[in-house]
Amino acid sequence: MPQTTANGITIEYDEHGDKNAPPVLLVMGLGAQMTLWPQELVDALVERGFRVIRYDNRDIGLSHKMEGAKSPGIVKMMLLSRFGFKPKVPYTLADMADDGIGLLDALGIAKAHIVGASMGGMIAQHMAFSHPERVLTLTSIMSTTGNRKLPAATKEAMSALTKRPESMDEEVLVEHGVKVATAIGSPGYRSDPDKVRERSRALIKRSFYPQGMPRQLAAIIADGDRRERLQSVTAPTLVIHGEADPLVPLAGGQDTAAHIKGSKLKTIPGMGHDLPLELVDEIADAIADHARAAAPVPA
Repeated sequence: MPQTTANGITIEYDEHGDKNAPPVLLVMGLGAQMTLWPQELVDALVERGFRVIRYDNRDIGLSHKMEGAKSPGIVKMMLLSRFGFKPKVPYTLADMADDGIGLLDALGIAKAHIVGASMGGMIAQHMAFSHPERVLTLTSIMSTTGNRKLPAATKEAMSALTKRPESMDEEVLVEHGVKVATAIGSPGYRSDPDKVRERSRALIKRSFYPQGMPRQLAAIIADGDRRERLQSVTAPTLVIHGEADPLVPLAGGQDTAAHIKGSKLKTIPGMGHDLPLELVDEIADAIADHARAAAPVPA
């Protein structure tokens, strides 16, 4: 896969489809490599007439690692944020949004349809309110506003996400990945355990860098409440959220839609905090229809 320099760091990316087609930039979530965007979804968007670009955020996958950078402990950060103090962090969600915009610059793309999942949705929101001239449309998937009054993740989902593997043995890491995927996944669309295990192994072989996740999480906590900033978003916005999401409950998507003027909310029964293959066509259709309605392209 190719790399480029964007926002002063190295970014790993790939792209699919006709380079003259309208571009869709996919932004992945916390501790998640770009390959967690299913290839089936990428292909479905290409079939619908788009140029699709995925990339690894900083501190994950094959993009730049912020080696040696330290962030405050999560408990300390939560307390500081609760009392209105801005904790010092190695980088912010705004920096991560600038990485994505920098990638568009490197590829010579003036404007794109921005699609973000989970933390990637938060980064995409930043692109929409900080770089409105670069965003054709915004699609925020299984994400939220940072409103601390919203329902929290289930204990099971949070425990699975934050628990450390018992060792660095590959088989232990693979099974840990399976447990996380099962805990946060879609109860209405349970994946074949063997396929989940295969995906987990492929991710570990591609890159294993757990040091980046606390820094990404610090950026989320430090960002705080985005509701006021979201009210300035002018890009046509679609919010997609699973009705059975145990990590970012449905209220997060509802709150996002409520604070972006004119946005549309699509909720999916049985969908959790993942992108089940059974929903690929439904999600691809929703993104494509939204993009075409705002910036018509040939079908």
